[in-house]
Amino acid sequence: MSKKGSHRGLRAYTQIAMHIERFKQRLLDKERELRSVITRLEGEARVSGEAEVRDSTDDATSSQGTSESLQEDTLASQTLVQVQDALRRIEDGTYGKCIACGRQIEAARLEAIPWASYCLEDQEKQDKAAHVQQGGSTL
Repeated sequence: MSKKGSHRGLRAYTQIAMHIERFKQRLLDKERELRSVITRLEGEARVSGEAEVRDSTDDATSSQGTSESLQEDTLASQTLVQVQDALRRIEDGTYGKCIACGRQIEAARLEAIPWASYCLEDQEKQDKAAHVQQGGSTL
């Protein structure tokens, strides 16, 4: 690696290290928010599944609402796991490093997604692999 490249990595690491407490607070806030969302969505799914006098249209609408709540709950739960993983990486001193290649994650990426665990290049590889596994276009 060139001196310029290693210097840029050091500068990015220094920027992240200086802001680690701010990232930690943002992650803790997001964790609290996600726990609240998950609790609300689970309650909505439970309520919409409760029996009452309905016709088949009511049942279809309720079923769709329950399905949407459960999908949102799954997404919130997945994000919660990522947030908790990021908090663990802060504690063990690896926060801000790509878990695939070990390079520093771009500061702008962490600003946008503080729970990011991959650099942009490796995230794109992960997304492509997931796309292939799903067997279709996400467009």
